[in-house]
Amino acid sequence: MDLKRIAKDTAKTLTSYLTYQAVRVVLGQLRETNLPRSHWFNEFAAREKLQDGEAFLASLMQEQADLALRVMTVRQHLAEEITEFLPEMVITGIQQANIEHRKQHLERITQMSSEELQSKADASDGESLS
Repeated sequence: MDLKRIAKDTAKTLTSYLTYQAVRVVLGQLRETNLPRSHWFNEFAAREKLQDGEAFLASLMQEQADLALRVMTVRQHLAEEITEFLPEMVITGIQQANIEHRKQHLERITQMSSEELQSKADASDGESLS
């Protein structure tokens, strides 16, 4: 297991997700202040690869540098605000999700075992009656 690579990939994914969230924030602001520009930005975001935040920003920088700078500023602010409590939230979320998955699995296998026991009991009752 290459933990360094996993951490690097996770950071890249999180950075792209924060870029997406920043785009949503900027779009919301533009809807309130400059509707024609918000339409343009929405169309741009729909046709560009927002899954890769860095490629998206590079394309946006070519078309509308001021919007790219605005998205980068919002993205940085979001990152600064969430980094303090994000690790604990992720760990807690994963632990709770794992508990729920294990609970559902246990309920499923317990139910299957109960049904199997009941069907065996029904079969042996039928044999003893014959």
